[in-house]
Amino acid sequence: MAADEPSRPSTPDRVSRSSFSSIREHDNTLPQTFSQSKISSYFGVDSDEAIDDTPPPPSSANPSSSSTSARGINMIQARFQPPITQPNSKLLGYWTPAETFQGWKAIQVKGKLASKSFGDLQVLNQVFSSHNPTRPTKRGQNRPGEAPIERLPTEILTAIINLLALDVPPNGVTRRNIDLMSLLLTSRTLHVATLSTLYSKITIPHSRIFQKFLAHISAHPNLGTIVRRLDFCHFNPNQLFLTAAERSKARNLTSETLLQCLELTPYLQEFLAQEYIDGDLDPAVLQKLFLGLPQLVALDFCGCTSNSFKESFVSILSPNWPKELTVRRLSLHKCLTLPSSVFETILPRLARLTHLDVAGTRVTDAALASIPPTATLTHLNLTKCTLLSARNVIDFLANHPAAKGLQFLSLATDARSHQTFDADHITELLPLLPRTLRSLNLKGSKMTASHIDLLRPLTKHLEELALGRSLTLRDVNRLLVPDEDGDDVAMQVDWVPHTLRYIDLSDLWGQELDMVYLFGTSCAILKSYSEPLEVVELAEDVCRRVSKSTTALQRIGWHLSECGSRGWLVRQPSKSHGSGPATRDDGRRSWKMGAESWGMRKIPVAHAEVGGMYGSFMFSRKL
Repeated sequence: MAADEPSRPSTPDRVSRSSFSSIREHDNTLPQTFSQSKISSYFGVDSDEAIDDTPPPPSSANPSSSSTSARGINMIQARFQPPITQPNSKLLGYWTPAETFQGWKAIQVKGKLASKSFGDLQVLNQVFSSHNPTRPTKRGQNRPGEAPIERLPTEILTAIINLLALDVPPNGVTRRNIDLMSLLLTSRTLHVATLSTLYSKITIPHSRIFQKFLAHISAHPNLGTIVRRLDFCHFNPNQLFLTAAERSKARNLTSETLLQCLELTPYLQEFLAQEYIDGDLDPAVLQKLFLGLPQLVALDFCGCTSNSFKESFVSILSPNWPKELTVRRLSLHKCLTLPSSVFETILPRLARLTHLDVAGTRVTDAALASIPPTATLTHLNLTKCTLLSARNVIDFLANHPAAKGLQFLSLATDARSHQTFDADHITELLPLLPRTLRSLNLKGSKMTASHIDLLRPLTKHLEELALGRSLTLRDVNRLLVPDEDGDDVAMQVDWVPHTLRYIDLSDLWGQELDMVYLFGTSCAILKSYSEPLEVVELAEDVCRRVSKSTTALQRIGWHLSECGSRGWLVRQPSKSHGSGPATRDDGRRSWKMGAESWGMRKIPVAHAEVGGMYGSFMFSRKL
């Protein structure tokens, strides 16, 4: 192309893309690596208007038409066709003649067949090269609407289009979901199928996008009925306006506009909030979320601690609430200020509860026991719940019908400040845990060498295991290999390999972790035959010591990875046979709900890429 030609916006790179907030998983060949961004990716936007990522419709009065002709491009004006979903709307229509459309490559740019993507249509103001619209269809050419992809069932076509959607916002002001916008202009069939993908999962990275989205669904209410998820986990208002007064004056996202949005999305199923919007979660919004959306199944209030949020939550509690709420996946992770009455009111009404994250909260034994027996818990996070007693937690796990199918269980505490489980409690707990369990966190508990024999059966189905304090590396080594000097020969013969991929040793502080033994020949942890183990978490001070031995680590096939206040030893991918590339398990599991890295601290309540504040709470912070 000529040097003076306007450049196309590039498609966002899924690898280097950063999000608001701190952390997102980084897609490369190594596990346990992350991108960190402390500054909003929309920093530097001067306009107070919402960023518009829909191309302007052509018009016969468009002044750019004459300039386009002056540059020597022979174009004709296309005919507008309204969208099927809203015949009177000009929001998402498309342009014909489609009968003569020869594909993107056939569109002329400055006299050259150089068009490759939707970006060229922006240069051409979305008009097509002149052709005879009445020309008969060539032999072997599909008639409009009869292309093979257009004849696919809607469910299959939607599943294909879903692969183009981005959960994490792109960098800067790059247009979002460019590929989806292209599909809207392709054909009537693809237009209808793409609308579902474009509006079903809405990610709000800043208030201007929210203002734009709200304006769209206000003008065209049918679009609001498509929305199934509102995701604010990437939201950060601080970089768009310099002062709180400017943010208040803009009034893009307030409790009033948020309530208006919820009224226009009656079929919402997932609402993901976080600390940056807790001031906008007033009583009316919370009342709407819990009682006014009949299809809502997932709620996440991660990190919401403001006084206004607490007062709003308390004010809506009432004994007149219905006996059963629709919520199945609830996260109140690190909602430190909520009183115990919140949990004692809500938990008894969650009859179909599957995911519960109350880490760091004031949940009580009575509230935990009040979970209905009809619940089927698969994920339970009781990290640092200091009002819970070990006796009642063990009784709950042993006897409550809802706890029989757990896959993720965290009972972690910070041993420096609190201990829930002593050695006797752990001895009683371990035999009670179900075989369905895939992740177990006992960090902060008091453990002894005698617990290794109780843990060994669990390592045949666990993939993640966080150990407590007072163990040694020699004790941990026994989880991976049979005892060499043991008298039980039958145990050595019938030894079943472990399934562990992640071990948390961060409770071994300072000299408690024997570095000489770790790198020695008798320790199996870093040896090739300890696979599938691939991630070992270490304490901060131990990581500093290990960082001085990076050459030795690389020599034995490991490297050190750090994020925030956490650090891991990560096994480098093993070489495949022949000259092919290194291969590894990508870390995705159904119980991890979209996460790839190991050792998440926070339970996700929606299947999505990990990023934003949720990524920070999952992987970069301590308990």
